[in-house]
Amino acid sequence: MKTAEIKQRWLDYFEANGHTVVPSASVISSDPSILFNIAGMVQFIPYLTGREPAPFNRATSVQKCVRTGDIEEVGKTTRHGTFFQMNGNFSFGDYFKRDAIKFAWGLLTNPVAEGGLGFDPERLWSTVHEDDAETIDMWLEETSIPRERIQLRDNEDNFWHTGQPGPGGYCSEIYYDRGPAYGVEGGPVADEDRYIEIWNLVFMEFELSEVRSKVDFDIAGDLPAKNIDTGMGLERVAFLLQGVENMYEIDEVFPVIEAASRLAGRNYGEDEHADVQLRVVADHVRSALIIIGDGVRPGNEGRGYILRRLLRRAVRAMRLLGVKEEVLPELLPVSMQAMKLSYPELETDFDRISRVAFAEEKAFLRTLESGTQLFANAAQSLSGDDKTISGDIAFALHDTHGFPIDLTLEMASEAGLNVDESGFRELMSEQRTRAKADAKAKKGGGHADLSAYSALLEDGASEFVGYDRLEADSRVRGIVSDGVAAEVLTTGQSGDVVLDLTPFYAESGGQRADVGLISGHGFTARVTDVQNPVKGLPAHRVEVIDGELRVGDEVLAAVDHDHRFQGAQAHTATHLVHAALREILGSHAVQAGSLNQPGYMRFDYSFPEAPSTQMRSEIEEVANLAVRSNYEVGTEYMSFDDAKKSGAMALFGEKYPNVVRVVDIGGPFSRELCGGTHVGASAEVGPISVLSEASVGSGVRRIEAAVGMDAFRSLAAERTIVSSLSEMLKVPGTDVTSRVSDLMSRLKDAEKEIARLNAQQLLASAGKFLDEAQTVGQTLFVQAELGDIANAGDIRTLVTDLRNRVSDRQAVIVGIGVSNGKPVVVIATTEAARAAGLQAGKLVSLACGELGGGGGGKPDLAQGGGSNPAAIPSAIAAVKAAIQ
Repeated sequence: MKTAEIKQRWLDYFEANGHTVVPSASVISSDPSILFNIAGMVQFIPYLTGREPAPFNRATSVQKCVRTGDIEEVGKTTRHGTFFQMNGNFSFGDYFKRDAIKFAWGLLTNPVAEGGLGFDPERLWSTVHEDDAETIDMWLEETSIPRERIQLRDNEDNFWHTGQPGPGGYCSEIYYDRGPAYGVEGGPVADEDRYIEIWNLVFMEFELSEVRSKVDFDIAGDLPAKNIDTGMGLERVAFLLQGVENMYEIDEVFPVIEAASRLAGRNYGEDEHADVQLRVVADHVRSALIIIGDGVRPGNEGRGYILRRLLRRAVRAMRLLGVKEEVLPELLPVSMQAMKLSYPELETDFDRISRVAFAEEKAFLRTLESGTQLFANAAQSLSGDDKTISGDIAFALHDTHGFPIDLTLEMASEAGLNVDESGFRELMSEQRTRAKADAKAKKGGGHADLSAYSALLEDGASEFVGYDRLEADSRVRGIVSDGVAAEVLTTGQSGDVVLDLTPFYAESGGQRADVGLISGHGFTARVTDVQNPVKGLPAHRVEVIDGELRVGDEVLAAVDHDHRFQGAQAHTATHLVHAALREILGSHAVQAGSLNQPGYMRFDYSFPEAPSTQMRSEIEEVANLAVRSNYEVGTEYMSFDDAKKSGAMALFGEKYPNVVRVVDIGGPFSRELCGGTHVGASAEVGPISVLSEASVGSGVRRIEAAVGMDAFRSLAAERTIVSSLSEMLKVPGTDVTSRVSDLMSRLKDAEKEIARLNAQQLLASAGKFLDEAQTVGQTLFVQAELGDIANAGDIRTLVTDLRNRVSDRQAVIVGIGVSNGKPVVVIATTEAARAAGLQAGKLVSLACGELGGGGGGKPDLAQGGGSNPAAIPSAIAAVKAAIQ
């Protein structure tokens, strides 16, 4: 049974049992403290915790998930994979334990011909919390499982909570017995390799008042509504039903192993070490495919870093198998073909996905070259009995160059060297500690107490009427001040105000919020921001100008007309620029983010290279031609599927409701899913003036533009600058560019001549420095203090010349000067000095330590700097002492 069929059977079964089928959310988590969705219940958290009312009593989904905490274990066990799919069924105050057990047992054991999965009931086991006696009775009453195949476990295994005060409850897990060939008898408590967990039923019924650890917590009482949250690992069920040994051998993963085996000339199953690498490749390629598909691009932090690491580990694994050339052009299409039955959009969007992945592999192969050179330099700097690459170097290779530690270890072994792994691990641990602290800080903001807003939402959502009007009579439903419900705000106080209905647009989709006034009998409050702390409840951040604003007051909510119009201009301009980009650059130039505010728009888009100056001009021209064409800007509501069929653009990684709003500008010119505000016709946008276009990350570019009157002011300012330059240079405005270019060329020639004369002057003084040289121990010590210098290259030139003049002696030459207020030091050693153990790199590090900086290099020539010119005498003395 193919994985996609198992997925469909799951959805069909629960839909037939009254559940609403909810599409998988993006693998990108909307929670700022979590990079990726890690469980099927994530998108339902607001309903399970009661923060928001659930739009349905029962739901089912198959959620895309990514976990990377055990990435080093991928390929080594059957339990670790980065991307996986979690089948879930959920009840929000509807059914509870008994029905959850009946549903699970029915799907697992019903015959395949009847829509079930056809598991042998004689091979199924269950675990129950040791204090949950009623669940044991329900298993015995609702299924054919005997008591001896129901095992009791404690909080460690069979109690669920979030790790914070809030909901929690017992779990009941279902296991499948793979048979005696896979381990000892005795059920899950005896062997979880033989007995594989396939389904976890969570009974969310308690309110926890304090959580000290996984197993240590206090139960305050029962939840007002009891919920069900279950999860079945799709890949685990697939490998059991497909009769293979592990999740890497199922139909959605194994084709990549086969392709990688062919590239490497290896047979899967013959060498366990090679098999591990092949499984790493298959897992990581599939994960990267999904993650890029949901809009993530490789980067140096957050999700981008995880994606980069996955791609590089896959390439590295192939390298360990002996494949040095590019591999993703061969492997990624195979993974797409294997996954497209479950996710057809991967095939539709494969051009964009492959561009991102292939560009990252090319960059990594270049990185391997630069990192290899750093490694070679570090190895060359070792001397005598020192055969160990430092932990600092290994960490720099990993952190700066993206070198996996196993690559460093392999290269060191080939060179007969060791690596200070403990030092490397210590630095990695420090980095993880910093990352966890940062995540914890983010989590504090991401999980602010929203109970005051949730309580207001219980009376229903606030109505947004701002598409049609900018003023509305309303009523104050609630006030929240510092996260706590309040009854009144007085003159000078700030807080969040919730209204029955509002014309104010809350910040969303890249569009900044409206501003304006809320006024009533005896008071006026200025609205400075509008946010949605919980979905469906716009919260107006206000400052009370005079009087008292109270809960229950009748008010007039009035949006600032100019601010709204200018913001709408910018938002419509963003759509026009997006359409122009796709017309000039092609359909693979897709949105990666945006910001719209009065007078300004910023648009991020995916594109592998910088557009030419001509292309930039054409993009600006096409957008402004659309303005001149005065296209009608229309909106309509339709189902998400109908919107996609109509050609409407959707933002990658965004979760859309079943019914969406489509903004149409000029028919086929621009058609996008959008909830923002817009002008009525494109001519109302006014001029669009592109301010800049630049890269903001790997494969992501940003275009910024002024809009409307701000665009006019920007162009007027440029006209003034050109006029002033024309007057200064005594040439017509059309000749300013060529005149400035000529002046710059002459200036560069003059700078080169000055540098040449400075170098000649320095070399002419070389004799003086040799005359003043000292003998320190057995070594000739040449000291060249140069005072203020133009650049470090001057010192390097002089030091190299001095070394050539004393190359037949045991000599150390130190050149030191001050450039832009900071000391620069260059040290060179002759062959005889190096034979005596004097290495330039180590001496420079010593000198720079005194100067308050750092540096390094090869044993024969090294350079560094610092921040304290006053310490130059101390730096020279330290080098002398080391030589002595």
